[in-house]
Amino acid sequence: MPGVDDPNRVQAPRQMVEQDDLVMKNISDETMRQLLTTSKEYCVVVLKAGPKRHEPGVDDIVYEHGRRNFMLRAGGQLAIVCRINDGSDLSGVGIFTTSVVETKKIMDEDPSVKAGVFVYELHLSRSFPGDSLP
Repeated sequence: MPGVDDPNRVQAPRQMVEQDDLVMKNISDETMRQLLTTSKEYCVVVLKAGPKRHEPGVDDIVYEHGRRNFMLRAGGQLAIVCRINDGSDLSGVGIFTTSVVETKKIMDEDPSVKAGVFVYELHLSRSFPGDSLP
């Protein structure tokens, strides 16, 4: 992928882009360079159904998993949490402010993970502090 200083890089037009109801403000290379310096590392957790997800009696464990997520949010470790309930094996996505090592410790202590109700993947990520859901 061409970098910002690559002379062969294809540049987007320098005007507002409108497509149906989507309006995007033009962002200059200088603005992009400046904004990219403000990004920070995060750890993304992808939560999936585990081998015991559909066993009888797991609803209480899942409820306590939710309570724990509220506690992690209140403590600042879990910036964004999204439950996925679309019939797939995906159960949720969380963006943690903690390192991958710390996030692994947090997830390994989750009651639903310990019980085999959920399994998870960790992914190192970068994003911008202060971003939020509308």
